[in-house]
Amino acid sequence: MPPTRVLDPTAGPLFFFGAEVRRWRTSAGMSQEQLGQQIGYSAALVGRVELGERSPSLDFAEGCDRTMPAAGGLFGRLYELARHWEGGYPSWFAEWVEAERRAITLCTWQPLLVPGLLQTADYARALFLAWHGTDSDDQVDQKVNARIERQTIFQRGDPPALWAVLDEGVLRRCVGSAATMRGQLLHLLEVSDRSTITLQVVPSEAGAHVGGLGAFFIAAFANAPSIVYLETADQGQIKERPSAVSKISEIFDQVRAEALPRGASRDLIRKVAEEQWTT
Repeated sequence: MPPTRVLDPTAGPLFFFGAEVRRWRTSAGMSQEQLGQQIGYSAALVGRVELGERSPSLDFAEGCDRTMPAAGGLFGRLYELARHWEGGYPSWFAEWVEAERRAITLCTWQPLLVPGLLQTADYARALFLAWHGTDSDDQVDQKVNARIERQTIFQRGDPPALWAVLDEGVLRRCVGSAATMRGQLLHLLEVSDRSTITLQVVPSEAGAHVGGLGAFFIAAFANAPSIVYLETADQGQIKERPSAVSKISEIFDQVRAEALPRGASRDLIRKVAEEQWTT
């Protein structure tokens, strides 16, 4: 029987929620399977919620309150707290941040913007100012710092491999200023020189292709099935169904086939930086 993983309830709202589920479940003498049967979820999902690897739904929280009435409605209150948490990133995104930390391989297609894992602080700040113009300077700084902190996964001794495919329009769309764009493109050149990061660009001449359907990430793990993250205008969606992962993986392969080779992609990034974004 594998050892019980130690939980860190201070790591964030999802982790606190999960730690409380485990604490009240064990106090009630229930296994994860028994709790899952009571609330209509699998034991595996209960385990992932307890570890902070899966965001609980309102139905999950209400089920816990019904099954463990001694908690006095705690889980519904914690769900609302997590849902309205205004930290460096929204609560619905916390599950994906944890997936990035556990992944051994990350693949992404981006038709509009540089992905967050490759953004400079200036580029990220320009985006947050455009998206959340009413935020205070401190709130914007908090969001920028949280985004840059995600990139520390590449500084580990065992960093995940990243394969990023960008549309050429990403290089030419002005975010912030010319100086911001030049700095961002030079940063792409720097990070793409690492052996664990592959960066390719789909040139404008490629025309219409299946990548026009939207941006996404694919995360692969050592001991768990791959998952995908789909970006939307409202909030991102995580898909775990094997059929969905297979479909998105096929789209990534098709988009990658439209891209320039690694060296030619770097040449194009350098050309755009020097010709379009020289201040």
